[in-house]
Amino acid sequence: MNRDRQLPGGGALAHEVVELRVHGVSGTSAESLLDHPVVIRVAGDTNAGFYRPRPGFGISDRPGGMHVEAYRWGALTAGGAVRTLSLLFLLPFMLVNLAVWARPPTGGTGGLIGPVCRLLAGTLTAAFVLSIVGVTVDIVGWQCTPYQPCIRNRPYLSWLSHLPLGPRLALLALLPIGALRLLWWLGERSARVFEAFPAANGQDRGGGNRGGGGEDRIDSPGFWNDALVVQRLRAIHVAVGLGALDAILLGAQIKIRPTPVAYVLFVAAWFLLAACVVLLCVPARLVDDGPGRGPVDVRGIRTLRLVATGLTVLALIYTVVPLEPAPPREQLPGFEGAVAALIAVQAALLAVLTATTLHQRRHAAKGSSWLSGLAAPVFAAAAIAAAYGFSAALVYRVADFLDRGEIPNPIRPNVPGAPPLEPPVSYRWAALAGLVAIMVVAATAMWRVLSSRRRRRRMAEEIVRRDFPDVPPEAVPRRRTVRQVVARAAIAEQLTPAFVVFLVLSLLGVAVVGLDLIGIGPSDLSRRLADTDGVATTNLAIATDVGMYVIGLVALGILVLGVLSYRSEETRRTVAVIWDLGTFWPRTVHPFAPPCYAERAVPELAKRVTALTARGDVVLSGHSHGSVLAAATLLQLPEQVRQRVALLTHGSPLHRLYARLFPAFLGDATLHELGDRVGWRWVNLWRDTDPVGGPIFSAHHPGERPRVSGPAGTVDRRLRDPRAVVVDPDDTVPPPIDQHWPYHTDRGYEAAVHELAGRLDPSGQPPRRHR
Repeated sequence: MNRDRQLPGGGALAHEVVELRVHGVSGTSAESLLDHPVVIRVAGDTNAGFYRPRPGFGISDRPGGMHVEAYRWGALTAGGAVRTLSLLFLLPFMLVNLAVWARPPTGGTGGLIGPVCRLLAGTLTAAFVLSIVGVTVDIVGWQCTPYQPCIRNRPYLSWLSHLPLGPRLALLALLPIGALRLLWWLGERSARVFEAFPAANGQDRGGGNRGGGGEDRIDSPGFWNDALVVQRLRAIHVAVGLGALDAILLGAQIKIRPTPVAYVLFVAAWFLLAACVVLLCVPARLVDDGPGRGPVDVRGIRTLRLVATGLTVLALIYTVVPLEPAPPREQLPGFEGAVAALIAVQAALLAVLTATTLHQRRHAAKGSSWLSGLAAPVFAAAAIAAAYGFSAALVYRVADFLDRGEIPNPIRPNVPGAPPLEPPVSYRWAALAGLVAIMVVAATAMWRVLSSRRRRRRMAEEIVRRDFPDVPPEAVPRRRTVRQVVARAAIAEQLTPAFVVFLVLSLLGVAVVGLDLIGIGPSDLSRRLADTDGVATTNLAIATDVGMYVIGLVALGILVLGVLSYRSEETRRTVAVIWDLGTFWPRTVHPFAPPCYAERAVPELAKRVTALTARGDVVLSGHSHGSVLAAATLLQLPEQVRQRVALLTHGSPLHRLYARLFPAFLGDATLHELGDRVGWRWVNLWRDTDPVGGPIFSAHHPGERPRVSGPAGTVDRRLRDPRAVVVDPDDTVPPPIDQHWPYHTDRGYEAAVHELAGRLDPSGQPPRRHR
């Protein structure tokens, strides 16, 4: 292999250099990433692999002794259909998992934020089970089947009416258990993609600093391996779901037929839930007792799983005993109170999380943050809102279908002869609160967009006039279009007040619903309004119905968004950004969240980069979310490997998104440490038209002095976009506005690659570190 070729411009490259490209969102093909029609996989598999141009089919390498390789990881985040379904059904779990990673940068393990987020995640699992119980056991088994008008012309339900009440409830209780098992299966199935990278002995998230009081850092060994933690959390959450189901079934049995056996099983169910609370509050304790013996906490989790399964079997056996009490009236006994109590617990946890975050923000390291440093409670509030929005839509749509079109509402009289289907009033108020939140947040966001329009246009006008000072009259409309694109790219920074308003409304909403427990909440107000003949009754009914339909439309909108993502590249990229942000971090809070693709991508990249540096140097090039993977990879590499690696990021959300939302793990201090570790062999390319990427350290334009001193001021390089607003003499249309993609076809990209290749030291000597 020739190791003494000439770089463009006359420079000599006396060592082998591989440019390793890592794509961003939307699953770019290896052919597009390499700009080559025929590629071959040299490492990895179909889920995530490394590709090179196939030799003998056109130009396969760069001139100057450089090779080009691409890492394609898009299959790890699945396809459009899976993304859409996951965004719809697993969105609350994904959001609460993000909350723990968005804590302020205090330099420690987060204090109360971790346990509170894990407890909130447990309540979301309980809420999921209660929503299925509300449809199956309460609406269908308890309220619908005893009434002939409800099962008329419905053979799929009429057979249930021939069963005694006890066996009917026990049979329908199998559906919530099946839903839990489905979540378990999805979690196990998704983990198989990452089994090629098991944790080394002692290198799992449960050990090391995570079991003690040390700092939780993204460069810690084993940070990206959570197999044991997810296994532990999965067993706990299944126990939470089964315990909630047992408590509902046994509570109803006590109302119908109080016996000592029912009370003993009921108390046992609450002891099971209490044990789960304790396990969620403490970190995993994983101690290897020697060869052939597993971690002690894993053995405890097996015991928990057996106890939860055994108790559920006993509860079903006790429930299946035939009962012939008086015909059921109203709701399943205790179910409405359980829903209200769960919301009250979530209100308290959300309040504690907000207070803790505010306290830690005052003592956090200085740095840029988005959402005023309240990203953790905002994510948690969004998880609660999404959970109850979907739950209310599910319960009320089923009840609406069963009572043949009349939305259940106790402030309106039932149709004569119709079943009195009445879902918990908390769901009704959740729909009303959701409608209010959507309207207020949308109004706030619109206000921010409109109020900042003049400022954004003025900023964009300065940029385009600097880039294109003298243009002919026929190019003025094109320059105006560029100005609009630049102005729209800056919208994201204007939306902070909308999210803060959402957090405040969420706190108020769950607190008001939680007041039901002391008799002054929505239930009491509904009863009082039902006894009046005023306009408030009608308005409340209309608002509740509208809220139900709005929640249903939101769910339908997510499905439509998934369909559009197949046809529209811009829509697909938007969905992919949300998905890849939500699934980047490990599942240390909720085991049923979508899988973390970085658990395979980061170790796999680290392994490949280490192998390549054994033969030469590497320019690690990451686009969009690929730049985040590249940064996380470099933070895991040993020093002798980093000496032979340079970093090129382009369209990177490292600072604009990750440093602001997750400052404790990828904040300004971590980014400066990353630059120091690679000897500041780092170039970041960005465009003013890019709505996702941006500068990392200094947003200065050509000809301006960097806004930060030292080597960090040399990292960011702005690319003019578009290249021109006039039509080239040999073209028929003006140059395109590239925005977020692509970067590797830009001339500035080529120059940056060769600059970094020239800055790599072939002697292998340690680079000079800048402090």
